[in-house]
Amino acid sequence: MPTHHRTCNLCEAMCGLEIEFEGNQVLSIKGDKQDPFSKGYICPKAVALQDIYTDPDRLKRPVKRTENGWTEISWKEAFDQVATGLKSVQNKYGHDSVGIYQGNPTVHNLGSMMFASGFTRALKTKNKFSATSVDQLPHHMVSQFMFGHLLLLPVPDIDRTDFFLVLGANPMASNGSIMSAAGMPHRIKALQERGGKVVVIDPRKTETAEKSDRHYFIHPGTDAYLLAGIIRGLFKQNLIADLPEYYKNFDQLEGLFKEFDPEIVEKITGVAAGDIRQIAKDFSDAESACCYGRMGVSTQQHGTLCQYFIYLINILTGNFDRTGGFMLTKPAVDVVKATGSKGTAAKFGRWRSRVRNLPEFGGELPVAALAEEILTAGEGQIKAMVVSAGNPVLSTPNGGQLESAFESLEFMVSIDIYINETSKYADIILPPATGLETSHYDLVFNNLAVRNVAKYSPRLFNPEKSGMEDWKIYKELQRRLRKPTFKQRLFNLFLSPEFLLNQGLKRGPYKGLSLSKLKNHPHGLDLGVLKARMPERLFTSDKKIDLAPEMFKEAVQGLSLKNHENGKLRLIGRRHLRSNNSWMHNSERLVKGGDRCTAMINPSDAEKAGVVNGQKIEVRSRVGSITLKAEVTEKIMQGVVSIPHGWGHNREGVKWKTAKANPGSSINELTDDLLVDDLSGNAAFSGVEVELIG
Repeated sequence: MPTHHRTCNLCEAMCGLEIEFEGNQVLSIKGDKQDPFSKGYICPKAVALQDIYTDPDRLKRPVKRTENGWTEISWKEAFDQVATGLKSVQNKYGHDSVGIYQGNPTVHNLGSMMFASGFTRALKTKNKFSATSVDQLPHHMVSQFMFGHLLLLPVPDIDRTDFFLVLGANPMASNGSIMSAAGMPHRIKALQERGGKVVVIDPRKTETAEKSDRHYFIHPGTDAYLLAGIIRGLFKQNLIADLPEYYKNFDQLEGLFKEFDPEIVEKITGVAAGDIRQIAKDFSDAESACCYGRMGVSTQQHGTLCQYFIYLINILTGNFDRTGGFMLTKPAVDVVKATGSKGTAAKFGRWRSRVRNLPEFGGELPVAALAEEILTAGEGQIKAMVVSAGNPVLSTPNGGQLESAFESLEFMVSIDIYINETSKYADIILPPATGLETSHYDLVFNNLAVRNVAKYSPRLFNPEKSGMEDWKIYKELQRRLRKPTFKQRLFNLFLSPEFLLNQGLKRGPYKGLSLSKLKNHPHGLDLGVLKARMPERLFTSDKKIDLAPEMFKEAVQGLSLKNHENGKLRLIGRRHLRSNNSWMHNSERLVKGGDRCTAMINPSDAEKAGVVNGQKIEVRSRVGSITLKAEVTEKIMQGVVSIPHGWGHNREGVKWKTAKANPGSSINELTDDLLVDDLSGNAAFSGVEVELIG
C-alpha cells in the first residue's frame, strides 16, 4: 500500500502524518510514529485534509459574481478582470484606495509565505491588514521593542520545565500557539510525572485547567494587573535573579510596580492576594519555570502590557534563555535573520489609519479599523479589497459592520477555496490548490517550535489541470500589477517555493542541510533541543535588551487601579480541539456530535437571568446580538460568558452545505471594533460587556 508522509498544516502543532492512498484516493490518515517532533500524535483535525481535498463545495476554478449567480471563468479572464479592476480603482482614487486582508492560513502555507509579499508590495498600498491584529500582535510588538525583531519570539521549553504558568491559553486544545508543541497532552503529563507543576489562570476551567495542579479564576481583561502584582511580589520578596550585562534599565523597573501590591490587585482581578504572592514565590523557587500567555491575554485592552509583563517575569527570575524556561529556537531556515530590522522604531508608527489614527506595525494597520476605513468618505478611503485566505466577517470585531463595508466596495477579489461569509461579496474568486495538492515546509512554526526540527512535505496529489497553486496566483497578479524587467522575467522562470526553500536551508545555521537532504528524510530531521542564544541573537543596535522601553513605561504608569467591576457580564472566547478556522466547519467529521457553539454561563448568572441549561438565549452587546443555546456550568467564572469563534454560517449566499447545516452564531457580531489594545491596536475581544436575555 503506497504511503505518504507529511506535516499537517491545519494548525500550529506540526503533527506528522502517515497517509495511505491508492490512485487519487486517501484510504487512511494516521499519526507518523517516526516523526521526531510529534511521535505519532495527531488531533482530530488531521482528517480534514482529506475532507477538504474531496469537498464538493470547494472551488477549483475561478468564479465571477453575476446578476444570475456565480459563473465559472477561465484563469486568463479572471486575472484580466482582477488586474483591470484593481488598476481602475487605484488610477481613480490612488494607491491606498485598495486594501488587502490576509488570513492566518497564509502562514500555514509555504507558497503563500514565499510569494504573497511580492504581490502586496506591487499594490503599493498602506492599507494592509491581517489576522495578526486579532491574535498575536502584542507578542510581536514586545519582541520588537525588547529584542529588536518582531519575529524573535521566545517559546516555553515545555519538555524540560519544572513550573508552567499559563494565562489565557488552552494548549490542551490548541497544542500550542506561539508555541508549536504537537502532543501537548503527552508533554504536560510528562512534565507532571517528573515532578513539575502546571498552574492555570483563566476565567474558564479549560481542558488545560482540568489537568493542572492549580487553577485560579480571574476577571476577564484584568491579567495585566495580576502580572504586575506578581512582578511586585518578586521585588518585595527579594526573588529577583542576578541578570547578565546585556540587560539595561533594570533600575527603572521596581518603581514602576510599587503601586501593584497584591491586596490592591486582588480587588481588580478576583485572585486572592495570598495566591498572588504564592505564585510569585513558587515560580521563583522552581528549578526552572516558564510563564506563558496567549489569546486570552493578547486580545484585551492591555494585551501588549500583558506580554511585556510575561517577558519580564521570565527574565527577572532568570528563566529567560535557559533550559526549562523561555527560550529561542534555532530554525533550519532562519526567517528572523532573513528579515532582520535595524532597530525598534523601524516597524512601528510609520503611518496611521485615516479615521482613528491607529498605528502601523510591521507594515500593517489594525484590522479593527478596516470597516471604518471603507465606510468613511474622504481622501484615502478604501474602495476595493483583496481578501486572501481569510473570513474576516466571522473572525474580526463587529462582523456585521464589516459586511456592510464589503457590500459598499466598488471592486473586491477573494483568494479562497470557498464561497463563504466574506468571499460572497467578491466580484472574482481565485481558488488555489490546497492541502494535499501542495508541498509544504513550516517556515513560521519551526521558528516557534519547542524542539528544533525540519521536515519537507512534497505534494501527494497533483492539482487538476484547471487548478493553480497559490504561489502561482500571487506571482501572476504581481506580474500584471507591476511589469517586470527582462532580467526579472528570466529569474522568475526558475523561481519556486522549492528553489527559495533550498536557498534558505543552505544559508541556515545547520551545515550541509539542503532540500535534497530533507527529501531523503520523509519523517523529518531532529535538530536538537533548544539552547541559549543570548546576546548574539539580539537585533538591537547595542546588543542589549531594554527592560523598560519608554512607551511601555508610560503605559504601566497609566494603568488605573480602580476596581473595574460594574456588575456587567464579560465576554470571552474559547477554543475546541476540532476547530481552528471557520472553513473547518465544512468537514462533517469535525462538526458532528453535540452543539459546540453555546454560551457558557455560571449557574449564578443563569439564575439571575432566569435561564436554564439548553435554553435558547439572546446575548447582546453595544454592536449587536446573537441567539444561541445556554450551557450552564460551574466551569465558567461568575460574571463571564464564553462563546467560541468562527461560527455564524446562517447567512444568505454562503455555499458550503455542512457548515450551513451546523451554523452556530458568530461571536464577532458582539465584539466591538472600538475596543482595542491601547498600545498596539490589537482587537480587545476579552472583556466585552454583554447582557443575557432569556
